[in-house]
Amino acid sequence: MMRFVALLLALGLLMTSCNRTPAPIDPASAQAVKVQLNILRDTVAARWGEMQQSDNAKQRDTKELLRELSGLPGADRAALARLQYANDRLPARRYSEQSMADSGLIDAYDTAQDSLLQAVYALVPLPTSPDAEATPALVLTGQIQEADAELVGFRTRYDQAAMRFNSYLQLHRAEMEQLGREYTKLQPLPLFTLQN
Repeated sequence: MMRFVALLLALGLLMTSCNRTPAPIDPASAQAVKVQLNILRDTVAARWGEMQQSDNAKQRDTKELLRELSGLPGADRAALARLQYANDRLPARRYSEQSMADSGLIDAYDTAQDSLLQAVYALVPLPTSPDAEATPALVLTGQIQEADAELVGFRTRYDQAAMRFNSYLQLHRAEMEQLGREYTKLQPLPLFTLQN
């Protein structure tokens, strides 16, 4: 009987210890600030990554479209080679999360890409009739134009995430001092939206 009671007591203690939840983090603590900052940084990085992936896909599609156009009868291969060279140079001209603080870099990149795309679109043969089947060149053109139209949305979502990050930094500087060098070095992120 004693062994049975001891076993029940042990099981009770075991079940009690298993049901314990960890103590909640004080929302005003430096530890809570660290967790929230990491979440905000991850969100900003995800938004930036989505935008870059879309832009990379647009450049790949442009390259494929130029390849498609070069196979058409009467193609001006010299002009297409110049456009391909300009497309290949775009990634090196693209701004970074930090360099975009200079809005001129964003404008220069956008202008270079827009000029290139307009020149490429001008070379795409239009369908011969409204019910003609879409050619590979037209399909690629549609994909590029769709990605181009999504750019404003990507930039808006990035700015929203970056603004939340920036606001949080401003509100929690004191707690960040307790977190060490990695966190005290954090600076507000530049935005696509021009600030007054």
